[in-house]
Amino acid sequence: MAVGLSAPVGLLPVAGVRLGATAAGIRTGTGKGGEADLALLEIAPGSTVAAVFTRNAFCAAPVILARRHLARCAPRYFLVNAGNANAGTGEAGLADARACCEAVATAANCPVEAVLPFSTGVIGERLPVDEMRAAIPGLVAGLAPDGWAQAARAIMTTDTVPKGCSRRITVDGRDVTLTGIAKGSGMICPDMATMLAFIATDAAAAPDFLQQCLHRAVARSFNCITVDGDTSTNDACVLAATGAGEAPPLDQASSSGAAAFEAALTDLCVALAQAIVRDGEGATRFITVEVCGGRDEAECRQVAYTVAHSPLVKTACFAGDPNWGRILAAVGRAGLEGLEVGGIDIFLDGVCIVRGGARAPEYTEAQGVAAMAGEEIRIRIDLGRGQAQGQVWTCDLSCDYVRINAEYRT
Repeated sequence: MAVGLSAPVGLLPVAGVRLGATAAGIRTGTGKGGEADLALLEIAPGSTVAAVFTRNAFCAAPVILARRHLARCAPRYFLVNAGNANAGTGEAGLADARACCEAVATAANCPVEAVLPFSTGVIGERLPVDEMRAAIPGLVAGLAPDGWAQAARAIMTTDTVPKGCSRRITVDGRDVTLTGIAKGSGMICPDMATMLAFIATDAAAAPDFLQQCLHRAVARSFNCITVDGDTSTNDACVLAATGAGEAPPLDQASSSGAAAFEAALTDLCVALAQAIVRDGEGATRFITVEVCGGRDEAECRQVAYTVAHSPLVKTACFAGDPNWGRILAAVGRAGLEGLEVGGIDIFLDGVCIVRGGARAPEYTEAQGVAAMAGEEIRIRIDLGRGQAQGQVWTCDLSCDYVRINAEYRT
């Protein structure tokens, strides 16, 4: 079960956006046959789109094709399937992805390059193109402004809860709406966005401004999460600005509106990113790893990731065991040059468990057990050698994580 997370309610429609979802039979063999597994998002003509993709060297066919299409044409449609990643499929996978884009283009009367494909699921299998082609005309016909929740559910794989949220701000007296959905539960590790996320706003925004906002928001959100240390071949985060609202256009010159928009976008991305960790495969605890006292943010994040990736730390959290030696050992192997153990302090919530690199004199095991008893655990590490700080969100490593991934294809 997800940690402190439930299905989204009240997702706000975004002017200039319509969505739909349907069951195309892609999940057959996954135990989820019959569930919606194909979603389509339509954005108004003239929309601005920014995107960030995986840096995995073996990126999937839809990632390759989406990049090509973005370079050639203004996007109008995002086609997303679950249950099949279309990764590790070579030239045939590219042809399959393009065939699905062509089916949308025919049904929607738009250039094929205006369709961006996205896939998630099992690696190494061919897409069921015939089934997807058959489902697409009805999918296009059923598009609606209130289809966010249905689309969020259709793109799930091992997720137990659909993920979505909305934000609304005011720019020069006019409302600006942002709504986003995401999927992700396993194979989650920062190297771009580590999942699929689709965000839309009714604001009008200059392309460069939108791309910069997305990069910065991803750096503070999706690139601060990890479940298992694995980066997917299919990761993508896409932001569309339709310009269908009434607020004035956003660019770097409109400093007040730009700052408010970026803050709302980042807040929305953080909410989606944390939702992914809360729904990590088999997760029973949500863990925040804070590192301060570093020379720069990069080394703080390096230490935070080392702790967050440690199977020994994560299993201790699963057990509610305040085994501080595992945390200290992870800090020591993070690879920081010249790090002195005598400068290290470690806290569980507000309880100091390590001071000066050794067990804090006043610490008791009962305090540690109490600090780890809840569903949310905060580990704070002070490196004692600077003013920088950074943080990462992760989850525990439970028996169910092994079961879910052992049975993923069976």
